[in-house]
This record gives sequence, C-alpha cells and structure tokens, in this order.
Amino acid sequence: MNQPFFAHLFESYFIALGVLLGGSLIGGLASFLTGQPLLTQILRISDLIRIWAIIAAIGGTFDTVYSFERGLMDGETKDIFKQFLLILSAMGGAQTGAVIIKWLTLEHV
Repeated sequence: MNQPFFAHLFESYFIALGVLLGGSLIGGLASFLTGQPLLTQILRISDLIRIWAIIAAIGGTFDTVYSFERGLMDGETKDIFKQFLLILSAMGGAQTGAVIIKWLTLEHV
C-alpha cells in the first residue's frame, strides 16, 4: 500500500460500488436466464452481497484487524482512524450502489 491515503479512500469507495453494481446486475442476468424474475432477483442479490462488497473494498479483514490491534496495543491511534475511514468509505460505496439498484428496480415506488 504505497499510495496516498486519500487515493486509497476513494479507491475503496468505488471498489465497493463496483462490486455491488456489477455483482447484482450480472447475478440478475443469471437469474433471468434461469427463469426467475429479473428485477426482484437483482434487488435480493444486492442485499446479499453488500457485506462482501465492503470486505472486498477494504482488502480483506485480516489487514484491518491487524491495524486495529497495532493501534490498540502499540498506541498508534492514527492507524485506527485510517482503518475506520476506509471502512466508512467502503460502506458509503456499498450504500450508494444499493440506492442505485433500488432506483433501477423501482422498489421505492
């Protein structure tokens, strides 16, 4: 991770957004090919893969747990704050993707 922190922050947002949108739309296409209702399945899949989009965006859970442990045990609170912001950014990307899916499937109407 030799890139600036803010670049990594934006990257985690858009990775979560892309995983959620891509996974939902491609999974919906697969459900359509098997004879299931397309828009209902897209919305259901987006709800199921939201946590996986967040995990994919932050690069797995072990690095995050290690950073939290280092921050708590070694007193490096800057690492805890950075990891918290990365998780928050990934959650924002996943939430944005879920809202876009709801708009596409017209589930809010």
